[in-house]
Amino acid sequence: PAWLRRLCGQLLSERLMRPSGVQAVVRGIMEGTGAGGPGAEAAAVDWRKCDTVAKILASCPQQCLSLEDYYRLVCPQILDLLHIQDKLTARQFQRVATTTLLTMVKEHPQLAEKHLLQPLLAPLLRCLET
Repeated sequence: PAWLRRLCGQLLSERLMRPSGVQAVVRGIMEGTGAGGPGAEAAAVDWRKCDTVAKILASCPQQCLSLEDYYRLVCPQILDLLHIQDKLTARQFQRVATTTLLTMVKEHPQLAEKHLLQPLLAPLLRCLET
């Protein structure tokens, strides 16, 4: 029903914008992925799930006051997904992070540059300046 869809969307949006919310949502959705064993079918399911999660993360929720606020809150958390230490989890999280980054850059290049690309490239740029 529509009311349930709205409520789930609202709860998901609220969680995403909290500290560590992106990681919690990604963990919740991706849990169990890859447990099907090696193989083309399991890998395809894994990729589809990663793409779906990335689309969710790249979409600004209706409850958010502005796109700028959403990017400011969520983008640092997306970059944090690149630093997960657990090797099994890291692969999926890196897929989600890179796909989300690409989607955000395509949809809102200026905001993505400010909140994703500049922080991501800052160490490289510092090295070039010296």
